[in-house]
Amino acid sequence: MRRRTDVDDGDWNAPQRGRRPPEPKRRSRHSLGRRITAWVSVSLAAILVAGALGAYVKYRSVWDSIKRVDVEGLLGKQPPKYNNAENILLIGSDTRVNGNAKIGGNGVPGQRSDTLMLLHVSPGHHEATVMSIPRETMVPILGCAASDGTPGQQAGSTGELELINAALDFGGPACTWKTVEAVTGIHIDHFIELDFTGFQKVVNDIGGVNVCLPFAVHDPRANLNLAAGVHHVFGPEALAFWREREGVGTGSDIQRIQRDQFLMASLVQGIEHANLLGNPARLLDVIRDTADAMTTDTGLDQPSMLHIAESLKGLSSKSVQFVTSPNVPWPPNVNNVEFQQPQADELFNAIAHDTTLPTATKKPQPKKSATPVVDIAPSQVKVEVENGSGVDGIAGTASSDLTAKGFTVVGATDAPNFGFTTSQIEYASAADLPAANTLKAQLSNSQLVKDPALTPGTIVLIVGSAFHGLGAASSAPKQSITSIGAADGAIKGNINICQNKAAFAGPNSPSI
Repeated sequence: MRRRTDVDDGDWNAPQRGRRPPEPKRRSRHSLGRRITAWVSVSLAAILVAGALGAYVKYRSVWDSIKRVDVEGLLGKQPPKYNNAENILLIGSDTRVNGNAKIGGNGVPGQRSDTLMLLHVSPGHHEATVMSIPRETMVPILGCAASDGTPGQQAGSTGELELINAALDFGGPACTWKTVEAVTGIHIDHFIELDFTGFQKVVNDIGGVNVCLPFAVHDPRANLNLAAGVHHVFGPEALAFWREREGVGTGSDIQRIQRDQFLMASLVQGIEHANLLGNPARLLDVIRDTADAMTTDTGLDQPSMLHIAESLKGLSSKSVQFVTSPNVPWPPNVNNVEFQQPQADELFNAIAHDTTLPTATKKPQPKKSATPVVDIAPSQVKVEVENGSGVDGIAGTASSDLTAKGFTVVGATDAPNFGFTTSQIEYASAADLPAANTLKAQLSNSQLVKDPALTPGTIVLIVGSAFHGLGAASSAPKQSITSIGAADGAIKGNINICQNKAAFAGPNSPSI
């Protein structure tokens, strides 16, 4: 099947299609300043609707200055809307139009959605979930009409894929909206797109934001100079913090998303502490400063804003959850990712229905069995352990645990990249599947992957950041969509922001 990675990480700014994909290797080139402001879309969604409650008429000129796109007739057949929850697509654009070039650099045509999030406001639960979708997720190429100054795109042939961030460049926000609905099955109600020119004013208007660094970062390229610990930063430093990528951790987009989520949690905590949503004057200052950097759909009118505002009433930081769509490296190019199944579809379905996540299907176990049923004895299984998370010592811990269980560990090393959350068990052929299943029985959250390039007779365990030791979690309770848990890489809005060491761990950072 043909694959297309025309906006790949090696040259993702390129305006032309059909560019040659980079060689599969750990990412080492990273452009700066690509996604530094889109996280504020979460607060802006609340800000927009709250401001509408008391000052819409007085500040009509502010609302009118927000760019709006009519998506009528551009989305195709949308997924069903099962309830009154609100799903808002949050798009961070890297456009270089107008003042954006001063921040991101000149000579880069078009725009890409370098940050893509879905804000799910659950009125029935008085909770909210923010799901991040990595910009390098490979998705089918959908047919999209020309919109918002873009040429549109023709539907790809069966099996032809593109990076999800390319949809914005070729078909505008309507194409991004259509693509996210198609791959998730979630009905989207509105979108908010934000470029990065208003970032510094937004941070200043909300009174700054706290960031926490596990070690000092001194990077003149990003103009970032912060000691270890907690810092209350304003516009310029916050901007530099979000520009930093290649000098920290693994340099991966997945890991930067993790840092994004901790900063978003800090933002939510600050808004809650300052009662920002109860201060119309300050809210309108934020709106005024960011209106010319914002785009929404025409359907996000005053009644819609009032409806969302009603849903947000009483929402606290502990009721907000941040999670990344489950993903694994894309085999043709491990710098890109694809949705991990069935975990991704389970999460998408739970959001679409505003329900709980289904419990994992378990194989019948013999009564009174003290150990998992296995296909062959652990002593017959040779395992090479690889660190796939960047967490210091995690491969050694897994190796020791496996040895204690009777497995033969033949080596421990680093994986090709540190972007793994869920652990991955790789095997060469069907002949090695019994051994792989024996290993899988010891892990509560792992995925089997067949790789014919591996050495027959040796199983490879890539340990993800969600690894917390061996043993199946058979008694785990059913969880709601906003209480997914650390095993899924999720964090709560009221988390201690200094619990973010895994988001900084990797070969580009000192030992933590």
